Amino acid sequence: MEIPVAESDAAKKILAGLNPDQKSAVLHDHEAGAQLLILAGAGSGKTSVLTKRIQYRILCGVEPEKILALTFTAKAAAEMRERVQALFPNAGVRLCTFHSLALHMLKCKVPCLQDGTRVERPAYELLGFKKIPSPTESAERDFVQRLKDLKIKKGTVLRENLFSDECGPLLQRKLAPLRAEVHESGQVVFEDLIFEAIHLLENFPEVQSYFQGLWSEILVDEYQDINPTQYRLVKGLLGNRKSLFVVGDDDQAIYGFRGADIGNINRFRDDFKESTLIRLEWNYRSVSTVLHLANGIFKNKPVHLRKVLRAGNPCGSKGNPLFKENRKPEIWVSDNPVEEMQKVVQSIKELRESYDLEWKNFAILVRYNRQRLYYEEALKDYGIPIAGTPIDNGEDGEVLENGVHVETVHASKGLQYAVVYYAGLSEGLTPGECIGNREQRKRQLDEERRLYYVGVTRAEAYLILLYCKRRFWKGKLRKMKRSRFLPKEASYSSTGFQMPLIVFKIYVVLVVLGYMCIQMLRVPYAKLRHGGDMTPWVDDRTQFFADFCMKMLKVDLKIENQALLGKVDWNRPVFVVGNHSSFSDIPMIFLALQRTIGFVAKESLGKVPFLHFWMMQIGCILVNRTKGGAAKAVRRAIAERGVAPRVFIFPEGTRSKDGKLGPFKSGAFHFANETDGFILPLAIKGSAAVWEERKDAKPCKVTVTILDPVDVKELKVTNPDLDPKLELCPMIRERIAKALG
Repeated sequence: MEIPVAESDAAKKILAGLNPDQKSAVLHDHEAGAQLLILAGAGSGKTSVLTKRIQYRILCGVEPEKILALTFTAKAAAEMRERVQALFPNAGVRLCTFHSLALHMLKCKVPCLQDGTRVERPAYELLGFKKIPSPTESAERDFVQRLKDLKIKKGTVLRENLFSDECGPLLQRKLAPLRAEVHESGQVVFEDLIFEAIHLLENFPEVQSYFQGLWSEILVDEYQDINPTQYRLVKGLLGNRKSLFVVGDDDQAIYGFRGADIGNINRFRDDFKESTLIRLEWNYRSVSTVLHLANGIFKNKPVHLRKVLRAGNPCGSKGNPLFKENRKPEIWVSDNPVEEMQKVVQSIKELRESYDLEWKNFAILVRYNRQRLYYEEALKDYGIPIAGTPIDNGEDGEVLENGVHVETVHASKGLQYAVVYYAGLSEGLTPGECIGNREQRKRQLDEERRLYYVGVTRAEAYLILLYCKRRFWKGKLRKMKRSRFLPKEASYSSTGFQMPLIVFKIYVVLVVLGYMCIQMLRVPYAKLRHGGDMTPWVDDRTQFFADFCMKMLKVDLKIENQALLGKVDWNRPVFVVGNHSSFSDIPMIFLALQRTIGFVAKESLGKVPFLHFWMMQIGCILVNRTKGGAAKAVRRAIAERGVAPRVFIFPEGTRSKDGKLGPFKSGAFHFANETDGFILPLAIKGSAAVWEERKDAKPCKVTVTILDPVDVKELKVTNPDLDPKLELCPMIRERIAKALG
């Protein structure tokens, strides 16, 4: 019997270490799921997914020469080629930049008719070139003079758009002599290559068929950065086929000033109606506190495009104890640059000594290059080495590698540092100055926000945001206004007036119920805005509600081992089980899981109209605890919904009155066994003090610990006669009891 490719040893090697979402991307079937858009959050392993996808397709029998992978830098292409060839040496996959692809296309010999005879000619000859195209630096000054000679107003057209077909007919005629000169000399600029490759595809059907036959699968990296002409090139090569695999992050689209069009990624699902969307949200770079800050940056973004970054590495997994501390990002306010620099230098020295970090583990990020020069000079004055500076007596331009990095945020994209000092968090610096009409300013501000996100997500373990009240900028000492991007620090005061407990509880109940009512009033608008699929909106409101409850209840919530959630395949049935000590457990569970999940609850809760509405929206299952039949109700709900269930079940059955872990019922474990699902245990410590055993209105601390998930399907491979009641139930209870201490 032939072993399916996906189950072969080679496939297992390719898929090893991938989380369920990454695996779904690598295994994507274009015939069943059409084109694929992967929204890859910062640090989510997109390069790994791309290269493993190429390896997997080669394993499936696709000829390497039939695969085309496009990226934006030769360095990125070389890195991807090296990874692919680690498993398939000398595989002839075309991994290249857009410009090198276009040049290759122009040099290819393509089929055409000549004097009624079918022949092959270099593609560039079909376009009118007399010589092989050779890219050169743009001679902008000469181009401006030639425009003047042809009586074309300066600024009417840029040199890079000489071969654009978007010019009007009159301008096209006027530009004809300039185009002819380029065809005669062969001296092109890089954008000429893209435009001319598009002309080949759109004006010569035989040539388009030739290139579409040359590459059967197209992959594009950094899709958010492609411009309209690059998009046309991809569309021309793809034709009506489904085999397009693109990876991008709309939250990291920071090159609008270069012509990149974020609209391409936002419109993907409209352009390709049958396409599939996969989100990569597990971040393997930063600690959870940094990611929590990053997730709040786009809170006003349409919910269907949002991603929730989750920490994929357990704290401390990178070895250095600084990661284990999971420090919250800090905001340092200084009166002047000298004070700010003293703080930064002292911090770098202390962290180096305390955590045995190298200079290269530190970075100072800035918005503008002129800021970078200031910080470099300031560090030199303190005798701190700077990465990238020439080494004394160095040969062949040798530069210092082990030094503090001082970079613009644009230059830092794709990089990461243990400690990041993000400088200039003031209006006019971050965000930078936005000019033009209202629409232009909004577009620029949106890109500034994305740039801020890129800067924040460079930090692995510790992020410090720097705001200086006064600094020299553009030749004069200026008062700087605090950046609108800086988070508002929430803190609970333990001094001053405290509400009496009964007043506090009444206040919380009224506010929370009021919030639920208000959200119900927003449902018609949400339906109008989001159409039939309300899931993203409900997910967003649920998370906001959970966070809102914690603030109202003054809960300092600590979530431990969140990275273990990355082991769960949420496309399969998932049964979350945990101890139950308070009504406040439910919002804590939402925040711990960072996703909406239904729960099994008693029918009496469904008698509250607005509460019943929200419980049905998130997939709750109501049961009559006095008459029994919970198992039947759960099975019926699973059957009716027709999707993999995600349900939270308190195996104790009812809320613990004394805080001790009660006897477990085996229902959840039977369900997991019947559906070959996952059991995700978690332990909640301290929640009883939030409401039922609350002593006063002061803040209280609660810890939710995620425990190692159990894949029941995998467990049954080695134990096909698994008994849920006698084996699963005691095993999970023991884990929770141990976590609770």
